[in-house]
Amino acid sequence: MKDWAIHGQEIGNCNCNPGCPCQFSQLPTDGTCEAVLTYRIDKGHYGNVELDGLYAAVLYKWPGPVHEGDGQMQMIIDQHATPEQRAALEAIMTGEDTDEFATMFYVFSLMSPTKHETLTADISLEYDPETGTGMARIGEFAETKVHPIPNIVSGDPHFVTIALPKGFEFAEAAMAAGSTQTRNAAISLEKNSGTHAHVAALHLTGQGVERAA
Repeated sequence: MKDWAIHGQEIGNCNCNPGCPCQFSQLPTDGTCEAVLTYRIDKGHYGNVELDGLYAAVLYKWPGPVHEGDGQMQMIIDQHATPEQRAALEAIMTGEDTDEFATMFYVFSLMSPTKHETLTADISLEYDPETGTGMARIGEFAETKVHPIPNIVSGDPHFVTIALPKGFEFAEAAMAAGSTQTRNAAISLEKNSGTHAHVAALHLTGQGVERAA
């Protein structure tokens, strides 16, 4: 297998209640899953191909829980990527050169037999940990906004962090509420409004999540 690693930040938004039952090995809120994950790669490589400074995103949609499969996915790659960098990111996000079930890329790709044509776009990701607000823009195809979960009584920002010692996506993430609008892509997310979002440091290799010693 080729050696690879990516380090940066991720913003994800799905259609479940904030917190996301998947993080607790439970069924999705309404029985289905629709999600978008956006990544900023501060430092990374795939073999001898450098990935520093690139962005990528993936749209996903399943008719039931992720583990039941029959899903679809569409990758969107930074328009500034070279052909070699694009091929490297496509390989990573479809689970190539990855230990079995070691990353969410491997699992989500395995559970998504329908893979739409990869798109390219100008992608950006911004997040302020002090306010808990952020945004991911995926060209003309999608835009995700995140903010703290509102307190059920006062409406004040409610900050929550969860840790996954054996997770395949992150070791720790800030939970949030998020909304995504999609357009002009093969996959349309129709249920993502005020639903689960998370923001996490991205530390992945072909062997899984890199964790602090």
